[in-house]
Amino acid sequence: MVTVNAGGLSEGIFESELFGHVKGAFTDARTDRIGRFELADGSTLFLDEIANVPLNLQAKLLRVLETGELERVGSSHTRRVSARVIAATNADVNAEAQAGRFRQDLLFRLNTIEIHLPPLRERRDDVQPLAVHFLRGYAQRYRKNLAGFDPSALEALQEHPWPGNVRELDHAVERGVSAFHRQVVRSSDLGLRSNPSSGTARLEDMSLEEVERHLIQRTLGRHGGNVSHAAKALGLSRSAMYRRLQKHGLE
Repeated sequence: MVTVNAGGLSEGIFESELFGHVKGAFTDARTDRIGRFELADGSTLFLDEIANVPLNLQAKLLRVLETGELERVGSSHTRRVSARVIAATNADVNAEAQAGRFRQDLLFRLNTIEIHLPPLRERRDDVQPLAVHFLRGYAQRYRKNLAGFDPSALEALQEHPWPGNVRELDHAVERGVSAFHRQVVRSSDLGLRSNPSSGTARLEDMSLEEVERHLIQRTLGRHGGNVSHAAKALGLSRSAMYRRLQKHGLE
């Protein structure tokens, strides 16, 4: 399976990343390059954050989904590809289509089979099993002998609103494992001090980076996890917002 963060690609490299380019197509094109669609030919292409693809680029994506045909940037040779496409987004893509920010024809083309996965805050029973799963993986990666989480950590994990969903949980557990100096991970190791529901974190006690993370969490929560709406509220482009989500482990 070939995976690409479609929403994180800038307009300048979108076509090159997905469809490839030929040598000399633009200034830095020193060699031919195969795009993600060709790499996934006969296999599966996973397009993450599909709702964050700019509207003017969605038509280019629709064409290859409809016809299975593409041209590398700078080439007039049409190539055919056959790939199973899986797309994911944490936005309400139907609302985005109604608002004119997502092409309805692209939505209809993608939405053959839809799987709705509720956000982590709506399935609290999954928090601890996922946390234990991530703990085992990171304990092995960092070569640390861990017994698990102490009660305070389990309580913090259970009460946190998780605006960044499973990826935020993943990063929090990694943070706890990498910071630990004991046999168990404690709540203070998880770095969840900016939990907006706890009321214990004060801005004056935070670093600038923690304040930014806290503000992004609050804004995501206010907009139901919709990245596009949160970015607009913060005065950021979607690509700039996504870079900050990656930086703070909230993607």
